[in-house]
Parts: sequence; structure tokens; C-alpha cells
Amino acid sequence: MRISDADREQVAQVLHQALSEGRITINELEERLSVVYAAKTFGDLKPVTADLPGGGAEAAPPAALQSATGRALGLPDNRVGGHPGSSLSVGIMSGAARKGSWVLPQQHTSFAFWGGTEIDLRSARFADKQCTITAIAIMGGIEITVPDDINVNVTGIGLMGGFLLEDKSDAPPAPPTAPTVTINGIGFWGGVVVYRKPARPRNAPQIES
Repeated sequence: MRISDADREQVAQVLHQALSEGRITINELEERLSVVYAAKTFGDLKPVTADLPGGGAEAAPPAALQSATGRALGLPDNRVGGHPGSSLSVGIMSGAARKGSWVLPQQHTSFAFWGGTEIDLRSARFADKQCTITAIAIMGGIEITVPDDINVNVTGIGLMGGFLLEDKSDAPPAPPTAPTVTINGIGFWGGVVVYRKPARPRNAPQIES
């Protein structure tokens, strides 16, 4: 895939970060920048940062690198971090929702009894790279929407009810650097449905689908 000037600038920022941390020398920076600004495809850019740390918080790139470019190059995902939001959502003969711009805590419990709860992660951040949602639906319903650019593991069970994953995206699995959300729990005379949908562009309008 062809790259843009913005894509080149994003990788250049990673190289400047590596220089400030002492990971590369000024000469290496100049050599790599010459490759970056001559690059035409993502394949041309990958070798430039291949030997730089990509998994630790100490090597996290600037905030601007939370775009698809950084993820395509295997760089850390900048959606991880921030003050955790509510650890509980409860709908008892009523409803509750967690959506829009919020931070999913490392552990969130959603409970629905004769009611419903809705969790939408398409515009969310994640307090930790590994987060867990425990969904318990008793004669109620829970809907969880996850973007297709994170990893999701659904391990809950249905007992006289359902605990389902519906994939509404044809995108490939997210890279290992993306956040991972594990969804467990039970649907008892009720249902938990996890929808995997196309990710929204950052700062996109909040339009339900």
C-alpha cells in the first residue's frame, strides 16, 4: 500500500524518540530518515523501526501514533492508558450504557436482570493492554460492541440462554500490539451478544450502527 507524507512523519517521530532515549546515534538517525522520506510503501518503512522496542511502555511512541499507520507497522497502541472509567454497569428492570469516549478499566462487570446494558468500545481507550468484561445476564440482555482493530476473546456460557459472538467485519485479526479484551460470564434465561464491527476513525462522529 502506498504511503502519505503524514505516514512518513509518524515514523520519523518514532526515530527521533529513539534518538532521545539513546537507542540510535545521530548518524543512524540521519541514515534512517533518508530511507523514511524516500519510502513509497509500508513495506519500505517496516525495516526502519524493526530493531526498536515495540512492546514496552517505556518505548511508547508519541500520541500522534495512535493511527492505523502505527498499528500497521507493529508499533505500540496508544489507546492504552488513561484514568479508568466505571468498573460496573447495572440494568435491573431498567437500562445502562457505557459508550462514546471512555476508558475501559482492567476489570469491568456488567449485570442485567429483567433489563439491559450496552457497552460500546469503538471510541474507547483501555486502562491496560489486557482487559476483562464479566457479563452476567439473568432474564435480561447485554450487548457489547468491539472494534475490529482490537483482539477479543469470548469465553462466556449460555445456560437456557445465549452467549454469542457475531462478527460483522471482514477485517483480519488485529495485531498483537493491539489491546485485548476477554469477555466472560453467563447468559441465564437471557443473552449476551458480542458484536465485532468496523472500527471508527479517530474523532469520527458518534453515529450508531
